[in-house]
Amino acid sequence: MKLKIAVQMDPIASINPRGDSTFAMMLEAQGRGHVLGYYTPDSLALRDNVVTASVAPIELFDKEKGQHFALGEATRQDLSTYDVLLMRQDPPFDMNYITLSHMLERIHPKTFVVNPPSAVRNAPEKILVTDFPELMPPTLVTRDRALIHAFRKEHGNIIVKPLYGNGGAGVFFIQEGDHNLASLLELFEQNYREPFMIQRYLPDVRKGDKRIILVDGEPTAGLNRIPSDGEARSNMHVGGRPELSELTARELEICAAIGPALKERDMIFVGIDVIGGYLTEINVTSPTGIREIKRFGGPDIAVLILDAIEKRKS
Repeated sequence: MKLKIAVQMDPIASINPRGDSTFAMMLEAQGRGHVLGYYTPDSLALRDNVVTASVAPIELFDKEKGQHFALGEATRQDLSTYDVLLMRQDPPFDMNYITLSHMLERIHPKTFVVNPPSAVRNAPEKILVTDFPELMPPTLVTRDRALIHAFRKEHGNIIVKPLYGNGGAGVFFIQEGDHNLASLLELFEQNYREPFMIQRYLPDVRKGDKRIILVDGEPTAGLNRIPSDGEARSNMHVGGRPELSELTARELEICAAIGPALKERDMIFVGIDVIGGYLTEINVTSPTGIREIKRFGGPDIAVLILDAIEKRKS
């Protein structure tokens, strides 16, 4: 089977190929003989109900940054002529992201979009997770200062984060007795129009924040991310140390609980975050971690993702 696959992603020159999940998926697709086209989200256009982009043929090389790709000449193409489209640009999940999902929805499922645009739009990671309150730590989503202060009084140490951020950006650990909460809320109010997410701080984060990759609703592997000294966040973007980690009985229980909801939405590639047995996020926009999992001796998840895509198109 030879598929035409378009990849919508951030500028490929800027990625770190050693740790980029999109790059791993593209390498696997290339190795299977599929035809790859690359474009950035800003070239997407809708005219007369036809969705186009400035797409360039691309060849990947598993080498260091700067030597990892070669592009051909870009031409404006009708994206409905492709078999598959990987929607892989990074958040923030803002109105631009939502608008792009509306545009791509016009070609899905004839052109199979991974993950489906309407499902991504209707399930941002910090909102979808609230469908499973029994799996989560105590969580509040609001802009109401009185409710936030009451939550902090009830739970002591808390985490405050923007609802649509990514990579650990804007995540704050506020300890009981810290006098900066009011100032932080002022800052959030100035920078974000959406409600904020407040969660009880989980001390087990010092043992790691585990990213678990699910393919077609089934768990594949876990990557534990250990915060660096003096850091409350464990994201690899901010210095978290990754290590391969077997899934516990509790983590398998979490995967079994959310797997059917992911399958129902036809989400092929999802990454969930678990701290101390609590589900904190369900990442559906542009999950990461598959290159690190393979590098540390885990499965090649890019293979599983491409298997699932080919199954849809067979």
